[in-house]
Amino acid sequence: MKRSALILTLVLAGLAQAATTLGIRAPVGTASVAYDINARGQAVAVLETPKGRQRGVLIEGARITELLLPGGNESEVHAINDAGQVVGSAKDANGHWRAYLYTRADGMRELGTLGGKSSYGTAINAAGQVVGFADTPGGGYHAFLYDGRNLMDLGTLGGSLSQASGINRHGQVTGTSAVGRDQRHAFLYDPRSGMRDLGTLGGGSSAAAAINDAGMVVGAAETARGAWHAFVFDGQRMIDIGALLGEGDSFANGINNAGQVAGSWQLKDERRSFVWQAGKLTVYRGGQGLFLINAVNDQGLVIGAIRGTHFEAATMAVDAVPMEAAGLVPTLAPVLAGAMLLAGAIIVWRKRYRGLSWRSLRERR
Repeated sequence: MKRSALILTLVLAGLAQAATTLGIRAPVGTASVAYDINARGQAVAVLETPKGRQRGVLIEGARITELLLPGGNESEVHAINDAGQVVGSAKDANGHWRAYLYTRADGMRELGTLGGKSSYGTAINAAGQVVGFADTPGGGYHAFLYDGRNLMDLGTLGGSLSQASGINRHGQVTGTSAVGRDQRHAFLYDPRSGMRDLGTLGGGSSAAAAINDAGMVVGAAETARGAWHAFVFDGQRMIDIGALLGEGDSFANGINNAGQVAGSWQLKDERRSFVWQAGKLTVYRGGQGLFLINAVNDQGLVIGAIRGTHFEAATMAVDAVPMEAAGLVPTLAPVLAGAMLLAGAIIVWRKRYRGLSWRSLRERR
């Protein structure tokens, strides 16, 4: 899409704090990152102790439930639907990561694998269908769809690796697949037509993070110049959100059913967050919005974490009104450290899909 066809409103948040923490009660030094919040206000998050032990939790007001498999001591969580069904991954008694589906009534249920040792749950829709990826006997890993009984192998775009990261109410799945030895492409899987390659923005690779009920997909794609740009796929083409930010790397992490897209952008040594909808782009300065973004829900909450001495689970209203810093003139400068955005989306998914790896980001501090 030509830039002239977009109505661009770029506002930089200055002194106002747009983010609100979840106020999770945890031991001193515990880091937390929120991953999803449903219409009933139930939230899922990952807590990490100072020693690095992680566990996924379900937060219902003051009640916090740890999501662990019998004999296991570590877990992750990625999504919750409005019925309160939770999906994620947890270590079993043998130390293998297994995708799970949790409900208050049934507890933790392992979803199995595709013949290998491990599997990872990443998203769930309103019907309780789960997607993720699982090891295969040949040493690769493939995207899967769980229908309540079995894992269905969704295959790949020709390589030996794929992972699913989102599913909508129609059963359409998005994710990323290898297309060659060194390239990955975002895909859209439809139960009727199979897996579709969404291509790139002129470069070699792309990665998808989420999908809404209209089939709009968001993620990031490599440009011809080697930069990574946030994109939204509208069913026909990739819209280059990153081009509106100027030179640098950006990643779109979530989209809701209103078509509101939330993501991150690295500007020199400053991480900024953004919200995009139909050509309108609002950018929040570092320290004012969210440092990590994992989702945006239909109640208009952007979900992720802020960063201080450690990560802290937080949300931000999708329509938060920024305050301009006095005398601030927006300058869209080149990004010097943006490669970590897509590293989180492509490299981390082998054993720990997080969209953006908050552990790796902490280690870069």
